[in-house]
Amino acid sequence: MFATWYGSVQINKQLTYLFLKLNAIVLLVFNQKQAALTKFDQMLLLKPMASYPLASRAHVLAQLGDTSAAILGLGQLAQAYPENAAAWFNLGFMLEENQRSKEAEPAFRRAIEIEPKMDRAWYGLALVLIQERRFDEAVVALKKNTELQPMSPFGWYQLARVHVDRQEPDEATKIIRRLKGFEPKVAAQLERETGLRTE
Repeated sequence: MFATWYGSVQINKQLTYLFLKLNAIVLLVFNQKQAALTKFDQMLLLKPMASYPLASRAHVLAQLGDTSAAILGLGQLAQAYPENAAAWFNLGFMLEENQRSKEAEPAFRRAIEIEPKMDRAWYGLALVLIQERRFDEAVVALKKNTELQPMSPFGWYQLARVHVDRQEPDEATKIIRRLKGFEPKVAAQLERETGLRTE
């Protein structure tokens, strides 16, 4: 008898959770972010460490400009799912965006530890290292990023800038030449910013 009652309660709890999730998705479609937050809170009352409401709530809070609460939520998500590379990356991203580089670095490193081929985590780590003027380490991270994403201009752009900061204009010039082959606008921007010419 008890087992039947308990099973019924669990089914009702699961159905309520799914109904709240559906409501939250519809509210987000119609840009009703504050109302969606209420649904996420209700979902977390039913399942305190559920990944979907934790991640979605943090994302909405960031969109609404409440970065402190968003970072707190992403921290909870990363702690609840310590093997989730995306959770650690998103935490690092939010921290880096808010100039909290010392806290962002271990988050990016944890994402890389879990998923070594996560190119955006290497890029995020490089931005943190650049902020701290740790250029030698930044070069290593950017080389890994450009190895994983050779056709993305962002890593190449930052790598060229770091070479300039390290007084290595020849290395920066090589990158500008490379970018001219597939991102001529970024190459031209680097030429303007650094004063280097490749012709």
